[in-house]
Amino acid sequence: MAETDKDDLISLIQDDEGEIDIPDELPLLPVRDVVIFTDMLLPLFIGREKSVIAMEAAVEHDKLLFLATQKDPTIENPDPDEIYPVGTVGRILRMLKLPDGRLKALVQGISKAKIIKYTQKKNSYRVKIELIKEQAAEIISLESEALMRNVREQCEKILALRGEMTGEVGSILDNIEDPGKLADLVASNLRLKTEDAQVLLELTDPIQRLNKINEFLSKEVELSAVQAKIQSDVRDEISKSQRDYYLREQVRAIHKELGESDEKTHEFEDYTKRIKQAKMPKDAEKEALKQLKRLQLMHMDSSEASISRTYLDWLVEMPWSKSSKDYINIKNAQTILNKEHFGLSKIKDRILEYLSVRKLNPKMKGPILCFVGPPGVGKTSLGQAIAKAMKRKFVRISLGGLRDEAEIRGHRRTYIGALPGRIIQGLKQCGTNNPVFMMDEIDKIGSDYRGDPSSALLEVLDPEQNVAFSDHYLNMSFDLSKVMFILTANLTDTIPSALMDRMEIISIPGYTEEEKKIIAEKYLLPRQIKENGLHSGKSLTISPNAMDEIITGYTSEAGLRNLERELGTICRKVARKKAEGKKGGVTVTRTNLEKYLGVTKFIPEMDQEESQIGLATGLAWTQVGGEVLYVEASLLPGKGELIITGQLGEIMQESARAALSFARANMDTFHIDKEFFESRDIHIHVPAGAIPKDGPSAGIAMATALISAMTEAPVNKYVAMTGEITLRGRVLPIGGLKEKALGALRAGIQTIIIPEKNKKDLAEIPKNVKKKIKFIPVKQMDKVLAIALEAVKPKPKKKKTGKPKK
Repeated sequence: MAETDKDDLISLIQDDEGEIDIPDELPLLPVRDVVIFTDMLLPLFIGREKSVIAMEAAVEHDKLLFLATQKDPTIENPDPDEIYPVGTVGRILRMLKLPDGRLKALVQGISKAKIIKYTQKKNSYRVKIELIKEQAAEIISLESEALMRNVREQCEKILALRGEMTGEVGSILDNIEDPGKLADLVASNLRLKTEDAQVLLELTDPIQRLNKINEFLSKEVELSAVQAKIQSDVRDEISKSQRDYYLREQVRAIHKELGESDEKTHEFEDYTKRIKQAKMPKDAEKEALKQLKRLQLMHMDSSEASISRTYLDWLVEMPWSKSSKDYINIKNAQTILNKEHFGLSKIKDRILEYLSVRKLNPKMKGPILCFVGPPGVGKTSLGQAIAKAMKRKFVRISLGGLRDEAEIRGHRRTYIGALPGRIIQGLKQCGTNNPVFMMDEIDKIGSDYRGDPSSALLEVLDPEQNVAFSDHYLNMSFDLSKVMFILTANLTDTIPSALMDRMEIISIPGYTEEEKKIIAEKYLLPRQIKENGLHSGKSLTISPNAMDEIITGYTSEAGLRNLERELGTICRKVARKKAEGKKGGVTVTRTNLEKYLGVTKFIPEMDQEESQIGLATGLAWTQVGGEVLYVEASLLPGKGELIITGQLGEIMQESARAALSFARANMDTFHIDKEFFESRDIHIHVPAGAIPKDGPSAGIAMATALISAMTEAPVNKYVAMTGEITLRGRVLPIGGLKEKALGALRAGIQTIIIPEKNKKDLAEIPKNVKKKIKFIPVKQMDKVLAIALEAVKPKPKKKKTGKPKK
């Protein structure tokens, strides 16, 4: 590799050393980023293998070689078409071999030449050359003289602007009478682009070269003048800063002599420094400096000064440009999610998909995810796991019971004790502008005369708008587009539709008994053992049968909180025994479980009921998961009135009326007398009367209970059902099938009747649930009754027959 050191200033040989015999074939040395002119001395560093061979070949013969410039300096081994054909024959004056194997040489340009052809290309290049003779100027014309004088004057201007002009340089320029030599001297010292220098080298007419040099010199004069002005301005600014510093020091000394406090000056300097370090946007920095000037004019102990200080503290401590660097490793993130949470494969896949896209496109706007599910299923801890996987800060705020819009947007500074909203407070607390920001219980936001917080959240949770979120206290926009917002809710019913539209809903269902057992053994029990000071799993062992009994007999929930509490109760009782001196481990079995937890709290529903007339099992979906819902129907002497009890909502009452109308419309099918309804009242009751209930999905259960009571056919106790009924007996689809199925599993149900249109939802139900429960899709009420009623089955409807074909 041939490299040039441009800082070692090129000089020229002024005297002739006699004629040099130049052969027509020479070794070729390609050089980078420099064009060599005649009479130019140039230090070179040679490291490329071909270049080293060429140098050694030249030294062994007459120390002559041909120097040509590469068109592209980045190419390590240039081909012949990547080297300029016009170059300079050079003579090696001195050569030194360096310890690293490179060569350092001093080369002098002798004569211009051009490549005729390449005679060797294998180990190093050898070329056949033809010398280029310049047009001699025997008599210097008036134009040539003027050009030469102009070149000298411009050179002197440039050197004067740079502060490098000396008498020796001036005399060298004056003593050169040959136009070509003057042009080569100036060209070799100008900071020209390689392409421009090559153009000059290839010009054989000295006058043309001088004209071209004049153009370059004019541009260089302008650049040198601007550079000199910039340096002068910088020196003036430094002088002004030094003067200001000197004056401030004098003022400080005067204050010190007078015994006056200088806290105000220190405070001003501190705020100025912090404002610059905060790297705010221009409008925020402008406002901060404006407030700082106002603070300077105030008395230090005034209330207004205190308000200004608080405001400035918020401005300088906000993470305007401070971000956590994302370390996204998909395998590592998957490991963290699996370690922190069992199951939830669909949710984990969605999170890993987002992280994958984020890795490929770091500038993408963060999604607004909303985890919806019963309490205790791990919604909040899932957000923490996401932050851990991305190595971001985690911020959590609870929105439950929030009624004031100012909690989101902040209060205006005109109010006493004003503060920013909880979004800005959370960002300041974590110290970065791209945390994982979790908002818990978004379905429990309220509203009153102070405003609607959910409306204020519309701007926060809109990726197109939150790039310029405006807080009332800061009174300027803050970019929230880098924040990853995660929200949690138990139900979506109470979330405003405009807010729902901005979020991606991810449902987190309850856990099956098998999943609870695995989670309890792997996560909950080891954690409780550690927290209660038992230190080792050998201190306490819970048998599989005992764990099953704890799950079914002492807890009844979709989540895991009560299960962990019961395990904590056992651990505390064992810890007491240990503290009292008991040695050895403790084993909890189904037999001795009552010693630790007392009597069973929840008896499975199937242990309480047998197949009865007028008692159907429905399914309900609440914010704490799926539950079985018993519907009772009784016939009383009366005048055909419908009595509905059990604190049912309007929709459920309408379902009861629709069920009764269906039964009356099909009296013939079920062998019911027409006078039946005139002499009897019908009472429909849904137990747990203290709990409000509503929704259309109990329609077919109500119809089954009614028809069971009328026909005296018992309803199979192992069959549950869910679906909306129409007057014509059609079964319409419902929601929350997975949660209802889990509730049915806990109650010991073996068969669930579902609407035909909910058949697609069976894909979401775990395989172990489908092994234990049989799901039967139906379209009409006739099939529901055929499955649910044990003794009497309805007669099939007679089909209308057309006229016989002839």
